[in-house]
Amino acid sequence: MIEAALGFLAVFAMAFLRIPLALAMAIAGVAGLGLMRGWQPAFASTSQVIFETGFAYVLSVIPLFILMGNLVARAGMARELYTAANAFVGHRKGGLAMASIIASGGFGSICGSSIATAATMTRVAYPEMKRHGYKDTLATGAIASGGTLGILIPPSTVMVIYGIITETDIGKLFIAGILPGLVAMICLCMAVVYITWRDPAAGPPAERFNWSQRLAAVRGIWGVAVLFALVIGGIYGGVFTATEGAGVGAAGAFLFALFRGALTPRILLDILVESTRTTAMLFTILIGAMVFTSFINFTSMPGDLRDFLLQFSPHPIMVVAVMMAIYVALGLVMEELSMVLLTIPVFFPVIVGLGFDPVWFGILIVTIVEIGMISPPVGMNLFVMNSLLPLVRLKTIFTGVWPFVMADIVRLGILIAFPAISLWLPGFMNR
Repeated sequence: MIEAALGFLAVFAMAFLRIPLALAMAIAGVAGLGLMRGWQPAFASTSQVIFETGFAYVLSVIPLFILMGNLVARAGMARELYTAANAFVGHRKGGLAMASIIASGGFGSICGSSIATAATMTRVAYPEMKRHGYKDTLATGAIASGGTLGILIPPSTVMVIYGIITETDIGKLFIAGILPGLVAMICLCMAVVYITWRDPAAGPPAERFNWSQRLAAVRGIWGVAVLFALVIGGIYGGVFTATEGAGVGAAGAFLFALFRGALTPRILLDILVESTRTTAMLFTILIGAMVFTSFINFTSMPGDLRDFLLQFSPHPIMVVAVMMAIYVALGLVMEELSMVLLTIPVFFPVIVGLGFDPVWFGILIVTIVEIGMISPPVGMNLFVMNSLLPLVRLKTIFTGVWPFVMADIVRLGILIAFPAISLWLPGFMNR
């Protein structure tokens, strides 16, 4: 336990010195393994982790879904989604903020990245909300929280990583995220209702669309519907695997962008470079976390933590509640993907041992990551928005997002209390 604690302290110390977290985890992991097992086994183990991760076939789904998201972002689909959502709810108090949340859910169904969703919707929704006099706290909070839907509503890169680590069916994880995604949109929209009830000036109503305008707006999102039905419908129907679905989705997104005239050689090169950069970042974090996890598994920490959690086993749901509380606390100080990669090898065997469904636990993990993405002071979505909106103070973004963090915690409680929300649709895949 002492060795593991020193390892975590070393990671946090290096992160404080602004050493990239992936590198910090890798250094701590190699050093820990070297001191405990010897340097030759430590280097051999590390090289094996790097090789196996880099050449894992199932991980090819990650760059393909990232490429798919970048292509649809350039094809203008996000603006069409926002227009369609705005046509139905924009005339209500806080309606444009609700529209950004609903559009983020739609965009998440063809993207799979929280950061990409938040960045895209910032460019689309924020100017519209400012034009109608929305306060920055509500505008930024709604966009940042809506952006997290990109990793819950399938496809999702976090679900892919969870599925690979725990050997859980990725297709079932994707399908399991649909209903919780709808619950998430409702909870976030309720947060908007609460904010505008407390302060009506925060989100004044916009103009009302007539029904012909609404139908025209809905017709504009046919591309998103077709792409989502093609990928998720194909996985759900057993036509192809999640990895093959990623390839189909990326090819479909390319064709949509091409036929819309959104691609030039320069733009295509930018998309490929951005997709490569994002993929490299995710793989580097994954490799660093797996090296550090190899070290942690040689300490007594997994067993000690397991024993601590199992003292609640007479009430198994309390084990889950304690885990979620630990995750929420860690999300306030730690990068979300690294947090999941470090803890899943410890927590997952306990969950399976208590008889809980790994698909349900996967949805809870994604929800925790969503909360971490918007939790000050390290939520990634908040800093993405800050970089895109230099005139908006970071303090304003931090202030505006707290009601949505609370809404997400309520949603987490709902998903814990009612596992059927996550497991109903995957149940049909077994028949």
